Amino acid sequence: MGIPTEAIGSVPRPAYLLEAMQKHADGALDDAGFAAVTERAVAETLKEMEATGSQIITDGEQSKPSFISYPLTGLDNLAGDGVVIPFEDGHTRQLPRLTKGPFRYGVTTGEYVRQARKHTHKMIKQAVIAPSALSLIYPPDGIEGYSRDQFIKDLTEECTRDIRSAIDAGALSVQIDFTEGRLSCKLDPSRGLLREFVALNNAVLDRFSEDERSMIGVHTCPGGDHDSTHSAEVDYAELLPDLFKLNAGRFFIQMASEPDKTRVLDLIAHERRAGQKIYIGVIDPINEEIETAETVCERTLQAAEHIGVSNLGTTDDCGFSPFGDDIVTARATAFAKIKARVEGTKLASERLGVT
Repeated sequence: MGIPTEAIGSVPRPAYLLEAMQKHADGALDDAGFAAVTERAVAETLKEMEATGSQIITDGEQSKPSFISYPLTGLDNLAGDGVVIPFEDGHTRQLPRLTKGPFRYGVTTGEYVRQARKHTHKMIKQAVIAPSALSLIYPPDGIEGYSRDQFIKDLTEECTRDIRSAIDAGALSVQIDFTEGRLSCKLDPSRGLLREFVALNNAVLDRFSEDERSMIGVHTCPGGDHDSTHSAEVDYAELLPDLFKLNAGRFFIQMASEPDKTRVLDLIAHERRAGQKIYIGVIDPINEEIETAETVCERTLQAAEHIGVSNLGTTDDCGFSPFGDDIVTARATAFAKIKARVEGTKLASERLGVT
């Protein structure tokens, strides 16, 4: 086996699925009908993912409303006026606000893995949301009768249950999406918020064995929604020292769209801890141009020069459609980019003599 390569997670949903999502939300499509449409989209996505040559595949997050909100599906203790996340192009995303306790997940990702397993024999990867992201739904002024300390305890339990459900269902790679890590440095330049996030995420990671943590990764990027980011201006030097304090075995790091790759690769080489495998982003999802296999190969070879080959992997900078309604990138473009990553990584492996 050569240098490993994995997708981050999401690919754009087909038009018929987006239409069904809206109808289901409006009450014009019942649960059984919506489940049948979703099943079709998952099966088609897995087939297309296999066609890229990927050895470990995802369901493209077809069943999720978004990468962050899937655990909140069906909950009745939420209001819509939570934290607002602004993006560079001026659009925003708003999180819900928890109105009462206790906090429980409405859906865990083991359900997605079991659904995917019905349609493929390939190894399956599953993305989960970081507890640090969901911690933002607790209101700053608190909730009467439900303390923040109790919320954090419940959140830690639920996120642990979510990851465990994916592993128990057969996922061989579980990725914690931590895009709020870089954003936290923008919101709080002292990095106090970042360190709170790292401590919370480690409270979950430390509940798993060393062998299990070797298959659990963390994804960081400056966001990617409607071809816009929320924190790309934050220097990686502000994030990486604390990021690598996370007790995970793998790190999926946005790099293809980074302007000064050499400096950041040197930072990674300096800050990473022994045994931490680094998956470098070699595909830019918010750039419509489809990378060639040669471009991917060159980016992979550059990464190998700085951080070595033994702990190197490749990935995409971000998901292609983290929020279900983000259809800026064409579905065919996403799969073409994934195929280029697979072929370019294989080419780099051959040139480096990695088998």
